[in-house]
Amino acid sequence: MDILKKRVAYWSPHISPVATVKAVYNSAKSLKTFSKFKFDPEIIDAFGEWNKSEYKNSEVNFYQFNNTRLINKISSNGYFLSRLKYLMIFIFCFIPLVKYLKLKKPDFLIIHLITSLPLFLNLIFKFNTRVILRISGKPKLNILRFYFWKLALKKIYKITFPTVETYEFFKKLQITDNEKLYVLHDPIIDTKHINLKKREINKDENEFNDYYICIGRLTKQKNFSFLIKCFKNICALKKNLKILILGEGEQRDKLKNLISKYNLQENIFLIGYKKNVFTYLKKAKGFILSSLWEDPGFVLVEAIYLNIPVISSDCPSGPKEIVGDDKGILFKSNLEKEFIDKFNYFENLEEKEIKKMKYKAKSFIKKFSIFRHYNILNKKILI
Repeated sequence: MDILKKRVAYWSPHISPVATVKAVYNSAKSLKTFSKFKFDPEIIDAFGEWNKSEYKNSEVNFYQFNNTRLINKISSNGYFLSRLKYLMIFIFCFIPLVKYLKLKKPDFLIIHLITSLPLFLNLIFKFNTRVILRISGKPKLNILRFYFWKLALKKIYKITFPTVETYEFFKKLQITDNEKLYVLHDPIIDTKHINLKKREINKDENEFNDYYICIGRLTKQKNFSFLIKCFKNICALKKNLKILILGEGEQRDKLKNLISKYNLQENIFLIGYKKNVFTYLKKAKGFILSSLWEDPGFVLVEAIYLNIPVISSDCPSGPKEIVGDDKGILFKSNLEKEFIDKFNYFENLEEKEIKKMKYKAKSFIKKFSIFRHYNILNKKILI
């Protein structure tokens, strides 16, 4: 029976626990769960980055490259070091990935993160593997990158996008055949996993009540400094307001100093990284996303699944698709007055209006389910 299975490999090396990691795992899990006799999924663990993951000891198979662990000795803090680490991944994983594709001969290779290496290898070698590229966000293409992509994409089997916005943007580039392009929403909602996690108890269970919540890495992208500046004005009038920020990153000290500068120590709390965010999400009054860019904004979907109303920046790419049309509150990205006005509007909404908003949002996010993702993979992508 195993001989008939199509082998599907996932390439997604990562230097920090970004949300895409969850999408990769859930995608592989969907193939394992819903098609036991059709697909044999496997995640490539390029340099031991999946060892620290909560997913490593699970039902999904991992393939560990050898002699690549030196990469782990390089810090990924800051722009220069992270770029150096990307270069090291390219160099140290070059031969292992060639060997893997030549010896293991997967039917499909789905690539998510650090895509330059498999794109380059697929361009210069002939493998019996169909490569599927996932593109998130709107790529900035200078002349050199444009022509590299144009050349590389000729040999790509299919290209998937997590949002309609990114899909439409890429179509307009006319860089490859539109027949290769598909919208494939990320498999964010694993109901069994989320329902199990939200029942867990955390040690802060009774410490915080009636709070808003923000979740994400403490980086420029998430734009928490903007949020803190906005709440400086809001908390001047609403002294009892509480905001929890879950996550870690290079901007922790900067954000901590901002909170002290504006005397918001009793209002805004940097909780740190939490493996299980659902115990915090389920009790929140609302979820706030202040990002400068997303694609699509995983935690937006998770918050909506838990019936938490959302307030989100209208940043590229994804939040408008998820929150627009009265499924939540959208504000123009990085505009302080706009956010304050929209936040106050939400605070004054009647309960029946919030319920209507939550109902519309929850109906929409069904397309992010792990089963819906599998159906599209099975019927349109892996064929």
